[in-house]
Amino acid sequence: MCAHMKEDEFSEWYNTLIENAELSDKRYPVKGMNVWTPYGWRIMTNIDAAIRRELDATGHGEVCFPLLVPATEFEKEAQHIKGFSDEVYWVTRAGGNELDVPLLLRPTSETAMYPIFKLWIRSHADLPLKTYQIVNVFRYDTKMTRSFIRVREIHFFESHTCHVDFEDAERQIAENLEIWSKVSKDLALPYMVAKRPEWDKFPGAFYTIGFDVLMPTGRTMQMASIHQYKTNFAVPYEITYEDEKGEHQHVHQTTYGMSERLVGAIIAVHGDDKGIVLPPVVAPHQVVVVPIFRKDDAEEVLGAARQLAEELDEAGIRVKMDDRDLRPGEKYYHWERRGVPLRLELGPRDMKHGQVMVAIRDTGEKAAVRRDEIVGRVEEMLAEMQWRMLDKAEKDLRERITDLPDIPYGFELEDVGRVGWCGEEDCATQMEVNLEVVFLGEDMDMKGPAIERCTTCGGTARMTAYVSKTY
Repeated sequence: MCAHMKEDEFSEWYNTLIENAELSDKRYPVKGMNVWTPYGWRIMTNIDAAIRRELDATGHGEVCFPLLVPATEFEKEAQHIKGFSDEVYWVTRAGGNELDVPLLLRPTSETAMYPIFKLWIRSHADLPLKTYQIVNVFRYDTKMTRSFIRVREIHFFESHTCHVDFEDAERQIAENLEIWSKVSKDLALPYMVAKRPEWDKFPGAFYTIGFDVLMPTGRTMQMASIHQYKTNFAVPYEITYEDEKGEHQHVHQTTYGMSERLVGAIIAVHGDDKGIVLPPVVAPHQVVVVPIFRKDDAEEVLGAARQLAEELDEAGIRVKMDDRDLRPGEKYYHWERRGVPLRLELGPRDMKHGQVMVAIRDTGEKAAVRRDEIVGRVEEMLAEMQWRMLDKAEKDLRERITDLPDIPYGFELEDVGRVGWCGEEDCATQMEVNLEVVFLGEDMDMKGPAIERCTTCGGTARMTAYVSKTY
């Protein structure tokens, strides 16, 4: 596999990395519904654990709602129906009997949860209600499927909250922004924050904020989103509370979602010509120990390697002992493809010199570390790798964003553009046509200077916005 494939032949490169690392099996006989293999699932559950840590720390309670949603509940919010109607999987029979009320597989869980929220909430003392669940959702996407990036059964995180008023819901959104900032560091994924334009917000939302990652191809991919609902769902689902004056008010709601696309983003952003590269926080094995031995010294070397692995395990480091009867080079190749952050090699010569050889996955460097210092140094090297991966990706993202106060004749945007926008949809549409991009929305990062004039019409810009090609 050549290094240029990541940019020039991304689809083949990406699929090859997933196959070589054995992350997913797409041979299941329903297209777009792939099988999670043990290694891929462990990456996903480590990501789930990072998300749970932040949600639990901010007072959210984990729930698990049923998969099936009655059509009568789904149909209560008109914009929501319109947004998802073409993607819904329907269940109309149970055994040989036609169902009185058709059921659907949740495409997301508003319509499953909110009839119950109506029962849970009685007074202002029940608020805020902060819940989340990690479940599978189902969407009949007609576009070409790609593991983790575009599938029809989606491993999905979603939080749903209810509040006394708009201001408290806005505070929740600020908290969600902070939660995502922390989770993204665990994934070593830099991102752009864009408030979506009115025509691209989530069905039923008052507004939507999207988090986009830049892929090797120059296209962006939405990894997560936050939605401010105001009372758009509370009114049709009659979710009310009794305030301190004894009057009934509709709750204000927010949601926050992210999916298995996070795995796809990690592969795409950090992978190289050798295979995937995993941030230590989410790697199934942070360290692999590879003993190097001959028949006459096997027992001694294996014993020393097992002792080393035990010490790392006792220190809370996720370690894999590879004592398979294979040549060392085969083992190196195997674990490089799987992106294990550190490989520890231990042979008779290392034991004689009181050292362990450490191979660092993201840089390709090797270093000799004293045996009596190995646990502390491994902890340091994992932390250094985590931040190094994030810093490298962050610099790459920022270098590939181009400010566009105007569009020069014949200009072709390679990656992401920042434009000035007057707020008129026609001007945004013209940018999309001229640059062959998607208008992502208002730049909420503002890590670059504000663009004061609309890139299309030259009028005063109400905001600076992002544009890019997308997945």
